[in-house]
Amino acid sequence: MTLNPIDYAVISQALVAGAREMGVKLIRSAYSTILREARDGSAGLMDRHGNTVAQAELIPMQLGPIGETLRACLRRYPVETLREGDFLINNDPFEGGQHIPDVFIFTPIFVDGQVVGFGASVAHHLDLGGGAPGLNIHASDVYQEGLRIPPSRYNFERDWNGGAFERLVTANVRVPDLTIGDFNAQFAANHIGAARVKQLCARYGAAAVMDVMREMQDYSERRVRAAIAQAPKGVYYGEDAVDDDGLSDTPLVIKTKVTIADDGVEVDFEGTCAQVKRNLNCPYSSTLSAVLSCVKSVLTSPDIPYNEGMARPIKVKVPYGSLMNPRPPAPVRARMVPAFRAFNAVMKALAQALPEKVIACGFDTTTALCLSRLNEAGYSVYLEIFGGGYGGSKSADGCDAVDGPLSNCSNAPVESLDLDYDWFRVAGYTLEPDSFGMGAQRGGAGLRRRYEILSDDVQLAIYSDRFRLAPQGLFGGEPGKTADCTVIRADGSEAALRSKAAVDLHKGDVVEMSVGGGGGYGHPTQRSDALIDRDLEDGILTRDPRVGRRLAAE
Repeated sequence: MTLNPIDYAVISQALVAGAREMGVKLIRSAYSTILREARDGSAGLMDRHGNTVAQAELIPMQLGPIGETLRACLRRYPVETLREGDFLINNDPFEGGQHIPDVFIFTPIFVDGQVVGFGASVAHHLDLGGGAPGLNIHASDVYQEGLRIPPSRYNFERDWNGGAFERLVTANVRVPDLTIGDFNAQFAANHIGAARVKQLCARYGAAAVMDVMREMQDYSERRVRAAIAQAPKGVYYGEDAVDDDGLSDTPLVIKTKVTIADDGVEVDFEGTCAQVKRNLNCPYSSTLSAVLSCVKSVLTSPDIPYNEGMARPIKVKVPYGSLMNPRPPAPVRARMVPAFRAFNAVMKALAQALPEKVIACGFDTTTALCLSRLNEAGYSVYLEIFGGGYGGSKSADGCDAVDGPLSNCSNAPVESLDLDYDWFRVAGYTLEPDSFGMGAQRGGAGLRRRYEILSDDVQLAIYSDRFRLAPQGLFGGEPGKTADCTVIRADGSEAALRSKAAVDLHKGDVVEMSVGGGGGYGHPTQRSDALIDRDLEDGILTRDPRVGRRLAAE
C-alpha cells in the first residue's frame, strides 16, 4: 500500500500522541506514591507482531526492550488465538521481563475482529510479596523476590474484576489496595491507547494504520544507520564496576567491547564477571535496554523516535551466566545497579570515538530506599528511588540531584508523604554541597534526605552503589563524591550502613541518606571564573578552588 505523505504524518503523530496520553493516564490513575508521584511506570503502543511503535517519555529502562517482553507472551499465545477482553501479562525476568516489581500488561486492540496492535503498560508495583515488604535485599534466588508471573493470558471480565487472577494477586501482596489500584491504572492506560488506535482505524482504515506502524519503525532504522555511518569506525573498550555484591568487598567488573561498523554497532560483554548470589544480577532484557539507551544518546539525534526500528542496527552479545545475563533462578531485584554500570562502560568506550558527544560518569545508580511497618490495619510500605548528580559534558555542567538516564523517576514530594504516612516524616531534604567532581564543566550535585522515625517496629532496606567506587570524570575531570547511609539511634549512637543493607528501626531513630554527585568533564583549571563565582554564590561550592592553585603557584 502506498502511503499518502500527509496521512502518514497525521497517523504517525497521532500514534505518538496516543502513547503520551497513555502515560498521563497511567500516572494520574495510580494509587501508590512510587507510581503516582515518582512516576515509575511506562506506556506505549505496539504492532501486532510485538514491536514497539510509540511510547510515552517516561522510563527508558522499562520500554527499551518491551518488544522482548511481549514476544515472550506471543510465542505461547499467538495473536490469532487472542479474543476480545483478553490481556497478556509478564514479569518473569528470565522470559523477557526485567525484575519482579515491574509487571507488563498488554491489551490487544481489535478492529473488525483482527488484532492491529497492543496497548502496553508497565508499572513498578510497591509490593508483590516475597521475603520482605517492598524490597528483600537478602534474597538468594528469584523465588524470594515476589510473585513471579510467567508470560500468561487472562480475560479481563472473567479473571480480573473480582475474578481468580485478581484474587490471586490480592492474596500474595502486603498492600492490596495500592497494588490492585496500580494494576487498574495500567488497564486504564491500555484502554485509552486502544481507543485512540481504533479511532484512527475508523478514519483511515486498519491497513493504513498498520502500514504507518511499520514505516515508523523503518524510518527510525534508516535514521540510526545513517547516524552510525557518520561515526568513526573502529573497536573501543570500556569498563566499570559495581562496588560489591553485599557479601564481600570484591568489585563486580563489567567489560564492554564496542565495534562501530559501516551502519551497525556491536556491543560485546565478554570478560564481565559471573553472576552473583545476591540480587545484583541483570537480566538480558535490562542489559539490552542499557545498551540501546547509551548508543542512541551518543550516536544519534534526540528526534529519532525510540521504537523497534531504532534497535535493529545494534547487536548485543552477553555471556550466559554472567552478571549481565544470569541463569535462573538468580535474584535480580537490584538489576538497575549493574545496568547503569553497563551504561557507563559503553559510554566510556564511545568517549574514545566521539569525545564531544559523551558525558562523564554521573551518580547514575538507582538508590532504592524502603521503609515499612506492620500495624493493626496491615502493612504500610514506602519505597522511593533516588538518583544523584549527572556527569559533566563538553558543553554543560551536569544536572543537580536528578535520577539517572535509564530511570527518570521523580522524587516524591514531602507533602505527599506527610499525607500518606504518619509513622515517619522527612526532616531534611537538601542539595549536597561539594559532592560533584570539578572540571571545565563540573558534575551535578547530589542530595541528602533525612527521615525521622515516629513509631516502633519499622524496617529499613536499601540497595545502592558508589559507596566505595566514585563516578569517574572524563578528560581530566575529577571524580564525583560517593554516597552514604547512616542510622542515628535515639540514644545518639550512629551506624554507617553498607550500600546493600536492612535494619530494624525504632521511634526516635533518624535515617540520613546521601547520594553523590557526577564526575567533571575537562581539567578543573579550564573552568571559567564566572562559573566558579556562580557556584560559590549559590552555596553549592563552599571552597574556592582557585585559592589552592594560587598557593601552589607561590
